[in-house]
Amino acid sequence: MTSSPREVCEVGSMSEQAYQRLWDSSHVTLQELLDQELPLLEPVPDRERQSFHYRLSSLYLYYLGLLRRFDTLYDQMVHPQKRRLLRRLLDGVAGRVLELKDDLVRTDLSEYHCLDHVLQDLKLTPADLEVPIPKYFLLEQSTILKERGLMLAEILSRMGPVTSETSFPEMHRTKAIILLQRAERARQGRLRATFMREIRKEEERDRKIREEGWHRFSQDQAAIIIQKVWKGYLQRKRTQHDRWTEMEFIGMLPSAHQVNLRVMYQDGLGEDIGRLRQIEKEEEFQVAMVKTHDVLRETEGPDMKEKLKEQIRQWFIECHALTGRFPDYPDESLGGSYLIFADKTPEQVKMELEVQAQESKKKNQEKNKEKENEKKERKQKKGKGRKREADTMLKAWPSKFIPVINAGHEEYINVWKNQHESIHSTQSFDPEALRVEKRKEVEEEIRIQVDELMRQELKNLHLAVDREEGKPLKPPKKKAGKKTGKKKEKDLTPDRSVESLLEELVVFGFLRKSETVTLKDYIGDFLYLGSTLNLANKLPMPSLFDIRQNVALYGVLRLGSPDIHAMAPLIRSILLVGPSGMGKKMLVKAVCTETGANLFDLSPSNLQGKYPGKMGVQMIVHMVFKVARLLQPSVIWIGNAEKNFYKRVPKEEKEMDPKRIKKDLTKALRLLSPGDRVMLIGTTDQPQLAEMKGLCRTYERILFMPRPDYASRFGLVLQDAIGQEEGKIHQGPGC
Repeated sequence: MTSSPREVCEVGSMSEQAYQRLWDSSHVTLQELLDQELPLLEPVPDRERQSFHYRLSSLYLYYLGLLRRFDTLYDQMVHPQKRRLLRRLLDGVAGRVLELKDDLVRTDLSEYHCLDHVLQDLKLTPADLEVPIPKYFLLEQSTILKERGLMLAEILSRMGPVTSETSFPEMHRTKAIILLQRAERARQGRLRATFMREIRKEEERDRKIREEGWHRFSQDQAAIIIQKVWKGYLQRKRTQHDRWTEMEFIGMLPSAHQVNLRVMYQDGLGEDIGRLRQIEKEEEFQVAMVKTHDVLRETEGPDMKEKLKEQIRQWFIECHALTGRFPDYPDESLGGSYLIFADKTPEQVKMELEVQAQESKKKNQEKNKEKENEKKERKQKKGKGRKREADTMLKAWPSKFIPVINAGHEEYINVWKNQHESIHSTQSFDPEALRVEKRKEVEEEIRIQVDELMRQELKNLHLAVDREEGKPLKPPKKKAGKKTGKKKEKDLTPDRSVESLLEELVVFGFLRKSETVTLKDYIGDFLYLGSTLNLANKLPMPSLFDIRQNVALYGVLRLGSPDIHAMAPLIRSILLVGPSGMGKKMLVKAVCTETGANLFDLSPSNLQGKYPGKMGVQMIVHMVFKVARLLQPSVIWIGNAEKNFYKRVPKEEKEMDPKRIKKDLTKALRLLSPGDRVMLIGTTDQPQLAEMKGLCRTYERILFMPRPDYASRFGLVLQDAIGQEEGKIHQGPGC
């Protein structure tokens, strides 16, 4: 029985109301968190490190909860304008989570944190500490991933069949057929023997009954036997029912009233319909944006243009009346006519012009004072070692994402908070809000045009009245000093297309197709006694849960979104250190799966015999990083990373020359800037063989992966048992 469109629409409207309530409650929580942000910027003495860490941890946990909520809202809401606001809030909250993680690392001086006491005080569970991965990371680039997969498949098909290194002995066709026939006859013989054994047992039972005859029971004996059989049946049924109830209670099985095929069908259908509605409403909104922009430009554009001209001419007249000369027109980089329309009186304009004249005279004096102060500071630094230790203060670094979150929160309060849901019952766009937004864009376009015209008019006025050539008010020049910009990378392949570079990397095995592994497949439990061990002055070992969380924060969240990567604390490289069999390669594949990233392999074993010589190394590193930038997000993996930084190269590996990539790799990493979603991930199980200085300089974050503790081992065993018994569990209780 299928559900009608009316029922689906009713379910959709009900879900939209629920998501609206979730959005409202999320902004209440967000306002409380924003109020707690300012005290974190105040310096705190080192003796209050514990309380400062507690405040940071609480904010971190609350922002994780908000990230989970905004991800659900952005994934499920249909209204296009609300989704745009939610996207900004989602990226802002995710970036704030990364900033708080960075503050926690500086406070704890460790990549791992014991938050069990904070979870207990806030009445949260370890599941609330799990880092949610926004669903749009993969949904919004699904077409790109399909095209990339087709491109790789086409290149691999042109390469021909891959020959395996291990050769198997060939078998003649006749021998193979005889071997298969022998195995099949053996299988049929085993089945026939089992069947004949059952027949013999049944015949033996019938023979004993014929020889001994039927045993006659008394009435009491017969009643006891019947009761015994019936009570045994009832007990088995009761035990099975209790087992089913227990599984429902612990959440291993859905409740009986939820196991309904129709409900499950509607759930899957509703998700597909929700995605289609989002696409449909987004297309409608895109068309409406273009149409509204054109209409406003045609109807209100001429009036805006004339009004701007009159206001600027009035400013010319007022400034000439106050100063006796026409003003300089502000440069476009300073805002153009925006500086004029700042609601200032002519007296204020006169004061500003005087201040600008005085500032130019004070610049030389300030430069001299700065030089003198620098000399004094250098002298004072020598004898302040002990004072610095006493004056060490803790504080959170200023956030780049708080202004973004504040702007989104204010937009919600001003535009969406007091709007009743019945106004947008069809989840279409709000035309009035769209007109307000597009009116600002039209005003900006017209303002740029008017500025060009009025600059020319002001120049003519200068020539006609002041008898001088007007000069535009330019922004102050940067001080001449040391060049702080990074050197631009020389393009070694300027004449080659991306497709040709990609094909070459695939042919030589530097670009691989990553296996599909999700981050949740890396099973590991939370460390429940971290704070207790700290109080006992024992250093707790990180759990697999902590490792999974750090990989999600350092790798997945940064690579998944360009907006987050551009503003979050920059991390270019990670090194996973741990014994073999701990899942280091699995985590690399999980980062690629969760973000849709390309996987490049620059391991020493993969480089052996390829691109020899100094120029060859430069070329391959350049090609990998160039293609990784152009097809971002990308992960560059180096297995056995310690070999690139060997203290002493073993004799058996001198032909491989594993250290030849060291210098070029470091240079290429330095050229990565915010917005380049490229990450180097190294794995090693023998870091002691490497030179620590070079290794730590190349890899900015080093994550230690110890062997699993008891809780994680128990979780692995339980997961394996559940997988084996999955079919039996889902059969349900007997009737």
